[in-house]
Amino acid sequence: MQLLVSPSSIDEARCSVAADIIDVKKPSEGSLGANYPWVIKEIKSFTKKPVSAAIGDFTFKPGGASLAAYGAACAGADYVKIGLAFDGKTRARDMIAAVVKAVKGEFPEKNVVIAAYSDYRRMGTISPYDMAPIAADLGADVAMVDTGIKDSKSTFEFMNESDLAAFIARNTDLGLKTALAGSLKFQDIGTLKRINPDIIGVRGMVCGGDRNATIKEDLIATALAMIR
Repeated sequence: MQLLVSPSSIDEARCSVAADIIDVKKPSEGSLGANYPWVIKEIKSFTKKPVSAAIGDFTFKPGGASLAAYGAACAGADYVKIGLAFDGKTRARDMIAAVVKAVKGEFPEKNVVIAAYSDYRRMGTISPYDMAPIAADLGADVAMVDTGIKDSKSTFEFMNESDLAAFIARNTDLGLKTALAGSLKFQDIGTLKRINPDIIGVRGMVCGGDRNATIKEDLIATALAMIR
């Protein structure tokens, strides 16, 4: 299980280099808010760790999404991550196909991460269960679950341990890796180790509980020690 930490700035990224994956995003622009391409490029320049970049919580705009995905890949992101902030399997297929083609057409070695939301019912968006087989069929690499509405409610409030364990097992059968995020807390780590996703994504956990605060190196060290 790898630890992905989401800094919001270059300075925070310098404090996050102990993490397994450094995830570049802009929390002020949403759950998977996109940061600037020059921030991705700068962070990539000073770390050998894989760099992930969120490109946004997208409504159905496959053209805009594919261009953003291509831009993130060109800026140096090893993982390009998009959130599907709409409903409908047909539209999800069109969106995922566009993003995968934008990244894999020129950068076949890079990873495409498709995120759906654990709180999909209250958001009115596609469920992770419907998203994952489409993502696998179209050549994405990682199926992710996050919370779309950031009100301190955890993914575990919307999908319980058995739900998430089944989701991970199904993804493995589909050939996908699984990433879990969404207001995860230190007390969740025992459960996370039992269900064993490939990646856990955190920010608030390593900011002292407030995702709008600053990342603390010692909390990253604590999280890594607990995971290992």
